[in-house]
Amino acid sequence: MNQFELESLLSGLPLGKLRYYGKVTSTNELAARWAESGAPHLSLIAADEQTQGRGRLGRRWLTPPGSALAFSLILTEVKAEAALAYNALGALAVCDTLNQALPPMLPAQVKWPNDVLAQRKKLAGVLAEAHWQGDRPAAIILGIGVNVSPVSVPPAEGLNFPATCVEEVVGAEVDRWGLLRAILEKLLELMPYVGSPDFIRLWQMRLAFRGEWVQVRQEDGALLEGYLSGLNPDGTLRLRDREGHFTTVQFGEVSLRPVDSSSK
Repeated sequence: MNQFELESLLSGLPLGKLRYYGKVTSTNELAARWAESGAPHLSLIAADEQTQGRGRLGRRWLTPPGSALAFSLILTEVKAEAALAYNALGALAVCDTLNQALPPMLPAQVKWPNDVLAQRKKLAGVLAEAHWQGDRPAAIILGIGVNVSPVSVPPAEGLNFPATCVEEVVGAEVDRWGLLRAILEKLLELMPYVGSPDFIRLWQMRLAFRGEWVQVRQEDGALLEGYLSGLNPDGTLRLRDREGHFTTVQFGEVSLRPVDSSSK
């Protein structure tokens, strides 16, 4: 892949400007600097290798060369009232793209708020970073990383959640750059609906662990345990405790884990 090939691959999509790099520290960092200097809406940075990528809560997301997707989309025309839903936009785009190739009984799902699971293992992550101007976002940098080949899956001892890759899930080799185009097509299709009731319903349909008991670890280390009943209208998480009381969990506070049923 090179700049010319990327432009050819994505021709016909209503994107802004495109930049391709063989190796970067973080596509989100480069996209943020580009946005500050006036990148147009839907400009894209894609890289073959990423050495200092970030996930939520400061976690690292590495992209070995030739094995995964690492890209960031610059959104300057955003719905300020739905800024928190852009993580789900990226996750749902990956989910729905993969589900065209996966058996209906084993769908990809969104691990709230922004990871994509297949077979209850993580294969993609999304990081939406808002850059504010006064009380509204001037831009949202939507970073997406997708494990495509087995080489992209980190060693198990370095993980805080089981991981997999697209090729292991579909049982075949995958054209990762063709996958990039398919994800962008789905993302552009979903974008007008961000934050709408239909968008929240779709998110809830794809919600991993819905109807299960889960643990939520908050930023201060405290653990919440509850029955994951679904999403609130704003996309926040709705848990029910064993006494029947409901709790709302906000974005950016948690890492989600299913409760081991054998311990109950």
